[in-house]
Amino acid sequence: MKIKTAEFVISNTNVTKCPKERLPEYAFIGRSNVGKSSLINMLMERKDLAKISGKPGKTQLINHFKINNEWFLVDLPGYGYAKVSKKKRAKFQSFIENYFREREQLVCTFVLVDSRHDPQKIDLEFMQFLGENRIPFGIVFTKADKLGSSKLNKQITSYKKKLLNYWESLPMTFITSSSSGFGRTEFLKFIEEVNEDVASDFK
Repeated sequence: MKIKTAEFVISNTNVTKCPKERLPEYAFIGRSNVGKSSLINMLMERKDLAKISGKPGKTQLINHFKINNEWFLVDLPGYGYAKVSKKKRAKFQSFIENYFREREQLVCTFVLVDSRHDPQKIDLEFMQFLGENRIPFGIVFTKADKLGSSKLNKQITSYKKKLLNYWESLPMTFITSSSSGFGRTEFLKFIEEVNEDVASDFK
């Protein structure tokens, strides 16, 4: 897939105010500081489509970007950031859950995890939430360039073994590096194929 256009459309905290267009949506979410904005910018080949901040937890809204006038990329707030107040975390959780439960255009969610770290309880719990609500998702291992190939493979294998304690089969996985662009072709090819598969549902 060639990215021809990528434009910001709207930010909000209310799923009813999301774009009305019948286009497939792909949501990106993960713990704060997982490299979500960097990954989005790498995939779209833009430097600042998604705002990168040195302060984790910067994304606090549902952000819609229209890609090639064919699909929406949805940048969601990170979860698990301790310095965000409990009140704000509860608010985030509320509108994020509403988005997942009510957004009919959502066809896949990408849950980002830092490949350098062992499975985190909050990530596993969030994946469980998606599974219980029958929301298709894939796991995106970020920052793959920070590890050697053997260590990276060991980490991913360990993660998959942990997941099998909770799941009968594993969700799709992607390995990426925002710095090197690794994984971009496979990632966009997957989205392109899903768009083709669901095209009849969005006519």
